[in-house]
Amino acid sequence: MLETHIEQALATHADGAVFTSLPRSGRVRAATLLAEIGDARGRYPTDDALAAAAGISPSTRASGRSHYVAFRRGCNYRLRQALVDFADGSRAAHPWAQDTYARARARGHNHAHAIRILARAWLRIIWRCWTENTPYDPDRHAAAITARDQRTTPASDNAMAS
Repeated sequence: MLETHIEQALATHADGAVFTSLPRSGRVRAATLLAEIGDARGRYPTDDALAAAAGISPSTRASGRSHYVAFRRGCNYRLRQALVDFADGSRAAHPWAQDTYARARARGHNHAHAIRILARAWLRIIWRCWTENTPYDPDRHAAAITARDQRTTPASDNAMAS
């Protein structure tokens, strides 16, 4: 009964399609993300602001000559949990998510840290879809990744690949 109400509310919400279009978001994950992010776009003017509120981005502390980066403790815990849960689930449905997670693990990060790295990457995409009010399109995402990779590949590597 409650899930039916959640599904109906999600289906009628203006941003419902944005969150339900995410891979493996499901109804409950999508509704939780929507409820925690909200629909007031002025609240998070940048993806960095949303990441900080969600506790996904690290906290940098500096005093004098000391400088260190720490896990962000002050945040919206429900939003962080919703993002981490979504990111973890997305690995099974999206090759890009699996690759991002695997690269983080290969750099020596533990599972929790690698999932937060993936959640931060997803947050950039979610924020963009949310601010433009467009559903997630995996083909558009793949094209953007390909274009980025072609820009970052040195010219000598492109010549060898041909």
